[in-house]
Parts: sequence; structure tokens; C-alpha cells
Amino acid sequence: MKVKPNSLAFKIWFYLALFLTIILFFIWMLQILFLDFYYEWVTKNSMKDIGNYVLELYNKDSEDIYYNALSYDNNVCIEIVTNGEMKYSSEAMNRGCLYYVNDENIINYKEQFTSSNKETSTYTINNPQLNNKTIIYAVKINENTNAYINASLEPMDRSIIILKQELIYVTIIVYITSFVVALYISKNISKPIIDMSKGAKKIAEGNYDSPICTDTKIEEIEELAEALNLARIEMGKTDELRRDLMANVSHDLKTPLTMIRAYAEMTRDLDNESVDKKKENLNIIIEEADRLNILVNDILELSKNEERKNILKKTTYDLTLQIKTIIKRFKVLSETENYKFIFKRTKPLMITADEKKIEQVIYNLLTNAVNYTGKDKKIIVEIKENKTYYRVSIKDTGKGIDPEEIDMLWDKYYKNEKNHKRNKIGTGLGLSICKTILVKHNWNYGVESKKGKGTKFYFDIKKEDVNSPKNH
Repeated sequence: MKVKPNSLAFKIWFYLALFLTIILFFIWMLQILFLDFYYEWVTKNSMKDIGNYVLELYNKDSEDIYYNALSYDNNVCIEIVTNGEMKYSSEAMNRGCLYYVNDENIINYKEQFTSSNKETSTYTINNPQLNNKTIIYAVKINENTNAYINASLEPMDRSIIILKQELIYVTIIVYITSFVVALYISKNISKPIIDMSKGAKKIAEGNYDSPICTDTKIEEIEELAEALNLARIEMGKTDELRRDLMANVSHDLKTPLTMIRAYAEMTRDLDNESVDKKKENLNIIIEEADRLNILVNDILELSKNEERKNILKKTTYDLTLQIKTIIKRFKVLSETENYKFIFKRTKPLMITADEKKIEQVIYNLLTNAVNYTGKDKKIIVEIKENKTYYRVSIKDTGKGIDPEEIDMLWDKYYKNEKNHKRNKIGTGLGLSICKTILVKHNWNYGVESKKGKGTKFYFDIKKEDVNSPKNH
């Protein structure tokens, strides 16, 4: 297997191995280099406790058996001297006890301590009998009596040698085992991340069908996988909408261009006497050119809204009058195709909003209603007051919308029929433009629809954006 130094698995393995090495290093430092110093320090402190206990036993005039037990339990030699004569020596641990050694240095240190005013004193000397390091702790019991406690450090030297040998084997075993465990851990932690990385590459390549799955129980990785799956789904939707948008815009561009070319050619081929036919053809060319212009303007408007370059310019104006004015623009449909626009409100409703943008919203919703209303060609516009808002609704009498499709209506060029249909009026981008404008105003919006009974689009104007509603 090829090792990649910058891979996640290698990094996890490396840092676990480094952590293990540091831990073993400190173990070696403490157990080998500082163990003898630590042992000596502990021994000196314990001998002070033993000296206090000897003093307590002597004052209680205890029997030798207590001294022997103390000597045996703590692995020390105890000697009690009164006026230069030995009164007690421990019998349990004779090997290494200094009172069996006739050495000038030992004699001198005893004389020095006897003549001094010290209550206690600690000496470290070389035991000539065993040629090893020995600790001596002296305690003044009274003016004539001293106690001497000594312990050899020779067993410690042997322990260090054994410990070194044992630690070498332990280190090798721990290293091998831990490196294998670290490799296993690194692979198990990195595997789901590597899988997600592969899944993310597929998403980047445009494959949105394969879900990103992980077998890990690590919460953060599961959350990351879930986030990537949500992004995959949304990007899939966006990609589908992009393809639909391109197809639909291409269709909407192609149709008027084809008609303009066809009628222009027909007009060119007409003789000078066909004035009425020429005018008819030219009117159709103008209408299709206007349709192209509206489409381009809607695309630019949508682009501006999505890039947040379009800033709201709020003013206070009468919404009732605005709706009536917009309905008049559809008068040609009422006269030529018997469309009925019903709006009964007469009271003014003064609101604070971007007048031109709200005009776009109402016009686009009316356009949508015209394209999808029923055979009676009826469109109903209403303004109803609620506790915290005024609801503006535009209802058609068409075939209605399936519930699962309602949330997608505000997407660009979304249609409840997959095959692109040329709108009677408008471009198919109207609802998406409405959505961005209403979001900018921070107004609620939505759709209510029943199959066979029509659809109602609405938006809610907050009462804080309405001026003196009580007077209306």
C-alpha cells in the first residue's frame, strides 16, 4: 500500500505514534534516570518517620521485639548507643548494618553527631563492608543516648538493571502493538472522511444521484455526511432547474424569433397593394419583439434580485389604487377574450413599500392567474384584514395544483407539466421574481390550491407597513 504523507490516515497514525513515543520517553526518564534519586529521597523521608518511632519506643521503655519488628518491616538497621556503649542493635537485618563495621569514617561521624547540638542528622557514606552507598539517619534521644538508623541502596541498583531490561522488552511490545492499533484507528476514522471526499468529487462532476453513506458512529462525521447529502440534493435540484431554465428560455427566445423572421419574410414578399396584410404582419412582429423585450427584462430583474443589487426604495402610496390601475392594463383581455377581473375594494389602503416592485408582484400574479384560470376566465383579487397583517390574494378558477408541487412553484420556470408551454402572457419567471421581492420586504407569501377548484396566491403586508389602518 502506497503511503501518502499528507493523507488523513497517515497524519492520525503519525500523531498517535508521536504521542506514544513521548509517553514512553517520559516513562524512561522517570523510571531509569530519576528513579534512584527519587528512591533516595523517599528513603530519607521514611527514615525520619522511623527515627520518630524509635524515639517513641525508647521513651515507653519498649522491649527489643518492637525494635526488631520495626527494623524488619522497613528493611533498615537500628542501633541505640548510650555513653558510647551499644544498648540495642537490630537482629533481623544484619547484612549491611554499619554497627558491624569497624571503620574510621563511621566512628568519626558518630563522634561528631554526639558532640554536636543537633537533634537529627542525615549522612550518606560508602559502606566498606559491601562497597555500596548507604544512608544513615541519627536521632538524639537524650543527652547520653543516640539512635542510628541505616539502609543500604544496593538493592536499588539491581532493581534498576532489572527494570531497564524489562522496560526494553515492554517498550518493543508496546511500540509494535500501539503502532498497529494506531494504524487501525487512523483507517477507521479516515475511511468515512475519504468516502465523503469521493462523494464530494462525484458531486463536483455533476453526479447527484449517489448518496454519501458512512458506517461510523462519530456524531460530527455523521452531521458532515448529512450536510453533504443535503447539499447534493439541493445542487441536484438547482442543476435540474438550470437545465429547465436554459431549455425554457431557449424555447421562449426561439419562438418569437421564428415568428418575427417568418412574418418579416411574408411582409417582404407582399406586393404594395396588400397594406392591411402588411400592417397585420408588422403588428405581430412588434408583439413578438415586445415579448422578447419582456423576457430579457425579467431575466435581468431576476439576476439583480438574486445578486442583491436591487435596493428597495420605499414610499407611502395607496395599494387599492395601484391594483385598480394594474387591472386596467389587462383591459384588452376583458374586451377581446372575455376575461373577468373581480376587485370589489373601494377603500384606500396606504402602505409603505417599494411601489414599482410591488407593482411587479401584483402584475406577475395576475399574469399567472390569466395563464392558468378556468374556462370561465375569472380572476378574483381581494384584500382582507387580519390581526397583524393585510392579506392580498389573487385567485384563479383553474384545475389546481398537487400538494407536493406547491413549494416548487416559486422556482424559476417551474411548471406542473414537464413539457414547456408557451404562456398566453408573461415569461414564466414571474413567480420567482415575486418571491425575491416579497423576501426583501420581509413579507409572508404562499399558495392555497384545491384540485379542480383553482389556486390562490397571496402575500401578507405587516400592519407596521400600513399607515393608519383605522381610518380606512
